Amino acid sequence: MAERKHVLVRLDPAVHDAVAKWAADDLRSVNAQIEFALRLALKQVGRSPKA
Repeated sequence: MAERKHVLVRLDPAVHDAVAKWAADDLRSVNAQIEFALRLALKQVGRSPKA
């Protein structure tokens, strides 16, 4: 597996709270939930990352 990239993301507190609740509901960390949401968005626009 390739080395993971580190990215600092500034979020509105309300957005963070919503993502944190979504993550808890899905038994994921906030970080994993953000990656999940980004992958969903990329798939929707036809820009899924190469395997």
